[in-house]
Formats: sequence, structure tokens, C-alpha cells
Amino acid sequence: MRRRPAPSRPADPGLADLAGDQRLRRLELTVTRRLDGLLHGQHRGLLPGPGSEIAGSREYRPGEDEVRRMDWAVTARTTVPHVREVDADRELTTWVLVDASPSMEYGTAELDKRELAVAAVAAVGFLTAGVGNCLGAQVLGPDGLRRFPARSGRTHLLALLRALLAAPRAGGYDEETAPLVPPTLTDGLDGVGRVANRRGLVVVVSDFLDGLPDDPAGAPPWEAGLRRLAVRHQVLAVEVTDPRELELPDVGLITLVDPETGRRREVWTGDRALRERYAEAAAAQRDQVRHALRRSGATHLALRTDRDWSADIVRHVHAQRRLVAAPAAARGGAA
Repeated sequence: MRRRPAPSRPADPGLADLAGDQRLRRLELTVTRRLDGLLHGQHRGLLPGPGSEIAGSREYRPGEDEVRRMDWAVTARTTVPHVREVDADRELTTWVLVDASPSMEYGTAELDKRELAVAAVAAVGFLTAGVGNCLGAQVLGPDGLRRFPARSGRTHLLALLRALLAAPRAGGYDEETAPLVPPTLTDGLDGVGRVANRRGLVVVVSDFLDGLPDDPAGAPPWEAGLRRLAVRHQVLAVEVTDPRELELPDVGLITLVDPETGRRREVWTGDRALRERYAEAAAAQRDQVRHALRRSGATHLALRTDRDWSADIVRHVHAQRRLVAAPAAARGGAA
């Protein structure tokens, strides 16, 4: 008698299947509890138009202006008819460029750099959520540049976060379909510039180590692309680092691996002079990145895998609001 084969058992779910939604819920809970209300509300338009924010007054043009927009106070003071000008209220379109290169898969704390990048995207998505607001993304990985169109809604944001969490790690890409030359951060910035036709917010999440020159005075190749985006958009550069990238612990003989090239080198960390030189070189590298971001006109937000990233974002948002409010307060005092 021929036995019927037993039904095949489904494969065990991977880590992303088990922990993906749980991590998403934890991110959402953290963001809404720590950050809710900091950025919600109307976004002032960049061009004059119908809206609610008063931008000044100008003389009335018969046949072009509506009488209901008449500024009676200025008209009475100048005896010349004036109408109010307002800034257009408009929806916010946010584009996120996420660096998923091999150097972002390093981490020695609770999160690795790539998971912290996903947390940053979650924070941006929940902070900029609103009626009509859209979020689009481009993910820069060894397999190429993945594009997610700008859409609104909670479902779209959660789908984007799941895709980031489930993206294959280094070595998990299909070598037949992956490009021979992986795209660079400059390619990603150029890609965002092509799709971000409407003025809005551009967020770049990376360690910004791509193509960083050995000369501290040299400009990295991605600086020009970031500067071009900053001319048209408000740009936020989220720099993701790990504490072991800044200093070496005394743990004896270790093997250091370049995640981008695969080169290996054994290092004796018991040498105090070596650890000091490493810390100095790492600090100089971070300064180089910080100066390049400043020259490009981007706002800089530094996140570390061993710190409370939500608290760092809260402090950054409050600091930016104080900077925006300071000129307005100065104008009010002068008036």
C-alpha cells in the first residue's frame, strides 16, 4: 500500500514576521506619547494665496481684488483702499531618503543603525501626519533605489515601515538582479530631487559616511546634491551613529570589517595610544560631516543607538521652534 506523503509544514516565520508589527506598535506608542502635538497644525504656504495667515497689505486693484478682503484699518489710516494679503494654507509633502547600505547594519546597543533609521522615519511620519499631508520615500540599498510614491494615510505609513523592516540585509540580495555598482547617497539625493516637484520637507536618514574624503577640508560628494535640495525644500539631515564608531573599548584582539568593501584587519585594542588615535579620527570625521551638512543648508539632527532617540527628537523640535519664534518676537518688540 502506498502511503500518502504528510502535508508539508509551513516554514517558521522570520524575525520580521514575528517582531515587525510589535516593533511598529512600540514605535507608534513611543512617538504619540512623547511627540504628539509638536508639529501638528496648519503649514504656512511658501507663496501668497488664499489662507488665514496675515502677510501684510497692499493697495486695492479694482476688478482683481475682492471687497471682502479689504483691510479697513489700513484704508482708514492711509485714506487709500488696501486689501489684506495672506499666506496660503497648504498640505505638506514629505520625502524621506533612507540609507540602507551595509554600513547602516552595524550596532552595539539596543538598536542597530538601520533600526534606528526606521524609528526616525516613523517619527517623521507620525509628526507630519495630517489631513491631506503626504509621505513618500526612497530607500537606498545595495540592490538599487526602491521608490515609494507619496501618499497620505496611516495605512500607507505602516506599509512603508513594514517594508523598511522586512528589507533584506547585506548578503540577502539577489546578485543577479542587483546592480554591479550599488547606488550612492548622491544618486539617492538626485532621485529625490527628480520626484519632489512640490516644495515641502525632505528628510535624509544616513550615517553620511558614503564617499567621505580622507582630507577633513574636502567636501563629500553628496554635499552638492544636498545643497540643491535645500534651495527649494526644507531639508532635515538625520545622522545615525553608534558609540563603537566613536571609540574603541579595551577588549584585546578584534577583527574590524569594512561593511562596504568587506576588507578585514586585526587590531589590538589594548594599545592605549591606538584607542586615542581612533577616538580623535572618529571625532574629526563627525566634525567633517557636521560642517558639510551646515554648508549645505540642511538642519542637522544627530541620533545615536545608545540614546533615547525620541527624547532627542523632542529636544530638536523644541530648539527649532525657538529659533523660528525668535525673529517673530524680535519683530514684535521692534513694532
